[in-house]
Amino acid sequence: MTTVMTDRPVRDLADRFWQWFLEFQPLWATMLGDERFNDRLDDPSAEGRAREVADLKGFMAQAAAIDTTGLDTEDRITLDMLQVVAKMRLKAHEHELWHFEAIDQMGGPHNLPGDIARFHRMDSPERVDQLVERLHAFPAHLDAHRRNIAAGRAAGRTAARPVIERTITQVRRAVAASPDESPLLAPDKPLTGEQRARVRAVIEDEINPALAAYLGDLEAYLPYARAGEGIWALPDGDAVYRTAILASTTLEDSPQDLHDYGMAQLAAIDVERTAIARELGYKTAAELRAALDSDASNRPADRQALVNLAREQIDRATAAAPRVFGRLPKALCEVRPVESYMEAEAPPAFYFPPAPDGSRPGIYYINTYDPQSRRLHRLASTTYHEATPGHHFQITIESELEDLPDFRRFGARLVGVAFSEGWGLYSERLADELGLYQGPRERLGMLDGQAWRAARLVVDTGIHALRWDRQRSVDFLKEQAGLSQLEAETETDRYISWPGQALAYMTGQREIQGLRKELEARDGDRFDLSAFHDEVLGHGSLPLATLRRELPTWVKPKAE
Repeated sequence: MTTVMTDRPVRDLADRFWQWFLEFQPLWATMLGDERFNDRLDDPSAEGRAREVADLKGFMAQAAAIDTTGLDTEDRITLDMLQVVAKMRLKAHEHELWHFEAIDQMGGPHNLPGDIARFHRMDSPERVDQLVERLHAFPAHLDAHRRNIAAGRAAGRTAARPVIERTITQVRRAVAASPDESPLLAPDKPLTGEQRARVRAVIEDEINPALAAYLGDLEAYLPYARAGEGIWALPDGDAVYRTAILASTTLEDSPQDLHDYGMAQLAAIDVERTAIARELGYKTAAELRAALDSDASNRPADRQALVNLAREQIDRATAAAPRVFGRLPKALCEVRPVESYMEAEAPPAFYFPPAPDGSRPGIYYINTYDPQSRRLHRLASTTYHEATPGHHFQITIESELEDLPDFRRFGARLVGVAFSEGWGLYSERLADELGLYQGPRERLGMLDGQAWRAARLVVDTGIHALRWDRQRSVDFLKEQAGLSQLEAETETDRYISWPGQALAYMTGQREIQGLRKELEARDGDRFDLSAFHDEVLGHGSLPLATLRRELPTWVKPKAE
């Protein structure tokens, strides 16, 4: 890789890095509406990894060669972020995390047909041709992953049993399903009869046999699950977890410090929950929660009732937002139920950003699986976290910052999710300030949500550093965060499969809320909350240390 010298070296390097990344991750490009690589999948083979490592080292060398004297703030941030992303990806290769990438109930390769169905447009003959080529590539893609898990098994570096079992359950379901049940052939897909037959043939003749072979590998792999659920059980587990903490939070906090902070936050939140319980005539939050759990009016009548309630909450938040935001996202946010093929293993809700070209709105996915297990008083805080004013505001506004390089607008989450998840958690509290919760029940739901994220600090570090077993985590989440049995099990298995990610939420909120308190103290009555929010969101996702350093210089007090 050659170095190109220009009068804007950081911007040009960031642009080249981003174009390289999109080519290496073509489905990400498709999700963003970039269709240049629509006929491809990423390359998880040994050859693909070698190319990625070589290219990343080349980008690191180019970044190091840039003279940073006189760089403006945004260029300095861009350069820092690019180096962090490259370093973290190189660390992932160093730790050989590809041994586990193929066994993941949230993002494993067996979910690719569904992911492709979500993002690959099928409204023209050219796009359908690209789709068919992409699907033809799936068996080779899956074979490469199968070789990777075989290498991990041979090296004694295997996934945890709960994650393997959930992945097997999903793959069995996919293999048993008729091709006509594939999300690629959903009734809303604009396919002609001939096009539908082409896609169906690839599913039947290539995708399903590849999944069946993969299933056989997983079933043979299950007896070799590692001895403990946590990453500590790997020979290099402590180092892997330290890297995971840094990748997720952009901080170098120790597992014990994060564990202790989570416990302290749980104690503080419990004081607030007890106050609500007593307001409603109960001695403890546990008693109130038990009453809500058995209250039929606190359960949705059916799946659609959850979707309808989420839409009402988004409308309420959208109407209130101009009171505390100067900048609002242009794209709308749509509510959809989680697809049936993954709903049993999916979290309660999640968000996908809009396509930059306007072809797809932001999508807030609600899990409507087993609706009688869901509790209505908890949905509001989830909506305000995932949609408005949470992820939909933060991610969509980020994508609309046209003065920043595309790497910053669309790829900043590569630097870690502490900023975005911290904003989502901050948004739950902000919704309370705005009076969006409909009574003390929903406020208890918000506090249980806050406790859930504090409990994540405790549970994630407990599982991966302090050698907690799965049941201890499930029990802790039920007791401390008020999760149902199903939710506690699903969440625990998510933490097991994705070490460190659960730490991002409360560490990010801690930084954002702490900076707000600092500026409120500095500016007093002249503190401008709208300006604070606009500056927090006006530079895209940032490493927490960068946010801490730069934000006080960006936020100005109100004029006299």
